[in-house]
Amino acid sequence: MTSDVLGAVHGADTADLHRRVDALLDALGTVGDRVRPQVADGVRGTAARVRERLELGVDQTVVALAGGTGSGKSSLFNAIAGLEFAEVGVKRPTTSRVTACVWGGDGGPLLDWLGVEPDDRIERESALDADEQARLRGLVLLDLPDHDSVSPEHREVADRVIPLSDLVVWVVDPQKYADDALHTGYLRQLVGHEASMLVVLNQVDTLPGEVRGALADDLRRLLAQDGLVGVGVLQSSARSGEGVEAVRSELAGVVAQRSMAARRAGADVDDAARSLAGELADAEPAPARLAVAPVVDALTSAVGLSAVSDAVAAVVRGGLDRSPAFGQVPADAVRLVRSAWLESATAGLPKPWATDLTARVASVADLRAALTGALAHVTLAARRSRAAAALTVLSAAAAVLGLGLGGVAAGMWLGAGDGMPWPTGASPWPYVWAAVGCLAGAVAARWGAWAVRRGAARRRAAAVIADGRAAVEAVARERLVEPTQEVLGEHRRARELTVAARTPRTAD
Repeated sequence: MTSDVLGAVHGADTADLHRRVDALLDALGTVGDRVRPQVADGVRGTAARVRERLELGVDQTVVALAGGTGSGKSSLFNAIAGLEFAEVGVKRPTTSRVTACVWGGDGGPLLDWLGVEPDDRIERESALDADEQARLRGLVLLDLPDHDSVSPEHREVADRVIPLSDLVVWVVDPQKYADDALHTGYLRQLVGHEASMLVVLNQVDTLPGEVRGALADDLRRLLAQDGLVGVGVLQSSARSGEGVEAVRSELAGVVAQRSMAARRAGADVDDAARSLAGELADAEPAPARLAVAPVVDALTSAVGLSAVSDAVAAVVRGGLDRSPAFGQVPADAVRLVRSAWLESATAGLPKPWATDLTARVASVADLRAALTGALAHVTLAARRSRAAAALTVLSAAAAVLGLGLGGVAAGMWLGAGDGMPWPTGASPWPYVWAAVGCLAGAVAARWGAWAVRRGAARRRAAAVIADGRAAVEAVARERLVEPTQEVLGEHRRARELTVAARTPRTAD
């Protein structure tokens, strides 16, 4: 069934409603199974109903007369139509069928969609009417079964057709206008749809003139208690004809707007978007609550990164003969880090979203395994500095040479008086100063080797810290941050789409 076949009119309002329905369904698709089934079913049903109504066009306005047993809505239907078509009196409660009267145009496809049987339809406007009925052209008037009927199938028909109607005229009588079944079961559920409602206090010919106004005021008070503000209240008598013309004029005004169907569809989309938004949080956790640095700090502390880097530095300085290694990643520490992260990431989220987020981030066991694997690639093996080793050898050689020269000087000094064969007139001082120089060089080389080892150890320790933190951060981002951002991104998109579904696009 295409809009071209049905002769539907797709204007700006219709296009915008299609956009809003698309946003609504996109939001539902984004939410997925993180929504209660009854809410999802309601959203899908609304979207399908609105799309079908739009495909039928919005140039016809469906007005349903709804009411309880004895309210006189069938008589009012006949009075508005000017025909004795709807069954009244004792026959009416025996049928669950909908009666329809169409003014102008072919209402067949629309009545098929509404479920009105061909034998229960009549076209009011004809050549004999001239322009008498012209002001109601485009009206599709329905007479519904009683909503309070003792037959369940009657209520089921009324409950099915009421949401499909562009305007619902609630016909009440002086005896049952305050009936709780009407107010609790129907009217209070229609808050937000005031523009798509009208209440007619029928059978006023049975009331004294001075009572009618007070009764109408009491009806308005009850509507206000229901949360319905601004709903029109008219008085009529189908039997005497009093007020019927006022009802016809009201319907003519609705038909003239040519947008009642779109307004009702928009209100339905609003309701569905509101119900879906109720399954979401108002906002996602603030980014500051999801900083990765505290997670890295806690995990590097748990795996003893500082102690390992100190051990590597000791190897470089020559104070340790074996290469260090990371120990087992402690499960308790990882569990605490994961719990703290989830507490921040799920703050304020509805339970289904929090459950999904918890399931998507890595488990304690997965985090431990990932950390162990990442830290295994951090280079810990360290060799002593070659420069420092060379300076150490040089220091030893200089010390030996200095001690030798010092021995020669001492021999010359002592042997001069014992007849030792030293060169005549030789002085020991040059040897003394050479020995002192060699020893000083040995000390300097020794100190240089220590300084070289110290600098190398400091640089190697810093590299281990940097590499270790980078490895831990990569694990934290992949196993905690990215899954969290994915879920929160879906939540944000769903939330923004529900807002788009509720917001008509204004003209430029």
